[in-house]
Amino acid sequence: MREMLWVAGVLALAGCGDEPRATAELMNAAGTKVATVMLVEKDGAVELQLEATGLDPGTHGIHFHAVGLCEGPAFTSAGAHFNPLEKQHGLESPTGAHAGDLPNLEVDASGKATTTMSTNRVRLSEGQLSVFDADGTALVIHARADDQVTDPSGNSGDRIACGVLRKSE
Repeated sequence: MREMLWVAGVLALAGCGDEPRATAELMNAAGTKVATVMLVEKDGAVELQLEATGLDPGTHGIHFHAVGLCEGPAFTSAGAHFNPLEKQHGLESPTGAHAGDLPNLEVDASGKATTTMSTNRVRLSEGQLSVFDADGTALVIHARADDQVTDPSGNSGDRIACGVLRKSE
């Protein structure tokens, strides 16, 4: 059933007219692809559809990071969270959130995750919130859950997967 929903979502994103779109393939420290993400900007928000496999079961932080560079094994080359408005971290922070903050990713007992999430804090089109700025943007999955409050990273632990966002034609 999940696979059918994923395919339906992919087809829906592929059928979007002139809306800006992007993709990312996230690799783990060993260089193995563990996730694919499709993004589309519509109605003032960016929708992400993510499918992952081979991750540790449980809850993981996931964020847009400020640099479109994913050098393993620690992926520190991706920089800090994407934060062009210089906010505090966390979806539950009274003074946040970073533009790159996203809801946690839930991975099932078999190491798989299929989810759709949306954010109005980034853009695929031009402007201050564009993820396609001069140095690009990466999407990073972390080892632990994001507590959605602690600045600067939500105590989400090591970076376990990283992918550079690429514009789709």
